[in-house]
Amino acid sequence: MDGSSFFQRLKQGLSKSRESLYQHIGSIFENHRWDEASLDAMEESLIAADVGVKASQKLIDSLRQLWPANEVDAEQDMGAYLQTALIQMLQGSATKITPFSARPWVILFLGVNGVGKTTTIGKLAAQYQSAGKKVLLVAGDTFRAAAIEQLDIWGQRVGVDVVKHRPGADPSAVVFDGMQAAKSRGMDVLLIDTAGRLHTKVHLIEELKKIRRVISREQPDAPHETLLVLDATIGQNGLQQARVFKEATDISGIVLTKLDGTAKGGVIISIQEELGVPVRYIGVGEDVEDLQPFDAKSFVQALFGE
Repeated sequence: MDGSSFFQRLKQGLSKSRESLYQHIGSIFENHRWDEASLDAMEESLIAADVGVKASQKLIDSLRQLWPANEVDAEQDMGAYLQTALIQMLQGSATKITPFSARPWVILFLGVNGVGKTTTIGKLAAQYQSAGKKVLLVAGDTFRAAAIEQLDIWGQRVGVDVVKHRPGADPSAVVFDGMQAAKSRGMDVLLIDTAGRLHTKVHLIEELKKIRRVISREQPDAPHETLLVLDATIGQNGLQQARVFKEATDISGIVLTKLDGTAKGGVIISIQEELGVPVRYIGVGEDVEDLQPFDAKSFVQALFGE
């Protein structure tokens, strides 16, 4: 899928979020008034559109800095100013990662059950495989037999091997075997699934720490990426999930799935601002190509229907 066709899918996928945004702030755009009352109204509308309090306040501060200096500029579209401020904010926390600068390139996936974590791993495996990379999957979510089976199905579909143990096995032991296999087979990329919901938060934290210890013992600079998968349809609840995982372990990026099924697309702004963790991938559909690297400018343009 080329960039233009994904942009159209993204634009279509964000239609519910766009409707929500314009429902709240459309009338403010139309009056073109740059005054405190308009900015206050916009801040309330952004919060209502799931952008979040902290991010909304920062956006309004940015708009004040962009405030037109004379009457001629005051006729300019407020929407354009908001788009500029949004792009600047979303690009702000991006960190430059050079994928595959180590071999194997190890990516650890986190997220509660049901967010599309295993599907995300499968889609990325398919994309890496089609790009000519040697890929190996690790079924580290041993708490759910269904998770092992689902990853196995993706492995068969994509044509990549899956390192797995029986349900209930020690996840760290599976990860150890996966690391060994990746090195001995000369793999380019290793994608590791983990359990999303353990008995307690303490249990979750300890399990993730143990997994990371095993990975770094086998390869000191790994994991190279730790991606938290969140379901966009749950909005601000996703932020709460993200906080729990961030307390448990370092997160290098967010994968936001199911953007096509929600009016809460504004949460992407809230998550980046609150956590200081960049969104790395977004998902807008079921197909393998519907998971793509996040680009702030394209996202904002699609959100505004440009």
